[in-house]
Amino acid sequence: MTESKSIRVWKYVPMIFLILGLITIIFPLYMTIIIAFKQPSEMTNSISGILSLPQSWSLNNFREAMEVTDFWHSLGNSLLISGITIILSLALHSLMGYSLGRNKASSKFYNFVYLFIVSGMFVPFAILMMPIAKQTAEMHLANWFGVVLLYVVFYMPMNVLLYSGYLVNIPMALEEAAKVDGASTWTTYWKIIFPIMKPMHATVAVITALSVWNDVMTPLIVMAGSSQNTLPLAQLNFQSQFGTNYNLAFASYLLALLPILIFYIVCQKQILNGVVNGAVK
Repeated sequence: MTESKSIRVWKYVPMIFLILGLITIIFPLYMTIIIAFKQPSEMTNSISGILSLPQSWSLNNFREAMEVTDFWHSLGNSLLISGITIILSLALHSLMGYSLGRNKASSKFYNFVYLFIVSGMFVPFAILMMPIAKQTAEMHLANWFGVVLLYVVFYMPMNVLLYSGYLVNIPMALEEAAKVDGASTWTTYWKIIFPIMKPMHATVAVITALSVWNDVMTPLIVMAGSSQNTLPLAQLNFQSQFGTNYNLAFASYLLALLPILIFYIVCQKQILNGVVNGAVK
């Protein structure tokens, strides 16, 4: 009898953790929304004043935030950088993952190259900051194109790891059958393998998009002093030496959240399959 009660109690443990996890997500989102709609005069030092709903739901903060950040120009730069980075990552990293994934088991050279690339995940960004700033300036890459090139290199280790792991689930028989039909390796990859990796493409696209969209340091280091602000860079305008305008900042954060949220919703059907099947075996 005691054992059956213990089993029933343990059945509720996952639900408790799910509720706690849901609270940790909903509470910050709730705070962001209500502060974005509040006026500065409604922000008090008391907890009840901060948690209370706005007295009036006005879009004035959003309009002012768009003016301060030059929203449409900054949004265009962010979309341009994110879009080109995603396209290059899908094309180049999938090709590298395919080449390394199919040959690393039989070739020491490919295995070394694979481990060398993947080891890039363990290099702290802080070590690279000063060399990157100097090199991009000397090579005249202190612009959005230089930022894109850096992103393609930075996210290469993780993406190659994911693509190589996903290839384990694609049988070699498909490629052998294509070769029998006279298809070259290049044709086999683009006509057969690349379309099959659609779930992993969605996973890589979302992970890369999230990282690029929210990144501040790389554009700040490379494009400092230029007019090519991304949204995260433009949002630094809300912070001053004497404080932060949280009402406008949170309104701007919500505006910046919408494009990446829409992108995630579009790709979400493929993401779970890509993560599960892409696990390294």
